[in-house]
Order: sequence, then C-alpha cells, then structure tokens
Amino acid sequence: MQAVVEATRRWLERAVIGLNLCPFAKAVVVKQQVHFAVSYARDVPGVLEDLGRELDALLACVPQQRDTTLLIVPHGFDDFLDFTALVQPAQRLLRKRRLEGVLQLAEFHPRYVFAGNEDDDPGNRTNRAPYPILHLLREDSIDRAVSAFPDPADIYEANVATLERLGAEGWAALDVGPAR
Repeated sequence: MQAVVEATRRWLERAVIGLNLCPFAKAVVVKQQVHFAVSYARDVPGVLEDLGRELDALLACVPQQRDTTLLIVPHGFDDFLDFTALVQPAQRLLRKRRLEGVLQLAEFHPRYVFAGNEDDDPGNRTNRAPYPILHLLREDSIDRAVSAFPDPADIYEANVATLERLGAEGWAALDVGPAR
C-alpha cells in the first residue's frame, strides 16, 4: 500500500502541482487536507463498497481536516474501458446517496483518453495518473477555488499547451508512473 500511495503522491507533486495542471491542488496538499486511500478490490462491487466507506469518511470530516479523497485502485482496472465501466456506477452511487451538489467525482487512469482524442494526444495526460483513481471533491471547495481564479475555462487549454511543450519525453522524465 505504501508504494501505491507514494507513487500517487509523486504524481500529485510533480505533475499535478509541479506543472500546475490543477491550480487548486497545491493549497490542499500544503494544508495536508488530501486523504489517500487504497482499494484492494478487483471488481466493481468491491470498489463501490470501498468508495461508499470513503464517501462516509469524507463527509464525517470538516473540510479543514479532510477536503478531498483520492481512492486509488491499483488492481483489476488496468484496461481503461474496464475503468470507465467502474466510473458509471460510482457516479450512480453519488446520485443514489443524494450527494450531487455536495461531492463531485473526478477520475484518473494511466491510459486515460478523452472521447475523440487519439491515445497519444498530449491533452490526455491531464487525467493520467500512475494508477486508476476515483477523486472525491467537495463542491463547496471547488466553488471557492473557481471563484478565486480569473477564468477557470482557460485551465484545460493552458494544460494542453504545457503538455505539448513538455512532450512525451518530458512527461516520462517526470517519473510519475507506478512504483517499480
């Protein structure tokens, strides 16, 4: 578990924060408000059970203590399409628990590909992580962060430009893949 969390931290620090892919991430990392959890489940029902526990745990904490949770899923979802088959019921779990508008789910995967993109499109790297990750975010925190940012719609375009300049070799040099 420690190697999985350390690889995820390295990605968060070097790629997400280091490249400023998410201008809101640094503050919660510095304040130690990010919770790293690992699901050892290898199937959708098992991961959803772990996700449910993490939803409850996040909601039981005040934002100043735990603002966001990264649920890392290192086994069973190496294939991106298998992972997308997990994301849909995970989103349904939030709706079933009436958490829309309270929590938001973002997803990351080592082979993430946005619809309409080729596999090697630099923009895909904005959502590439060392392991499949379900990221739980508080809507209130997102709203506050976005309101403090001049034009949040520009973030993705700036990220793509950064990743195009960096190139595949530069991304590889960040060493943000899974632990060896």
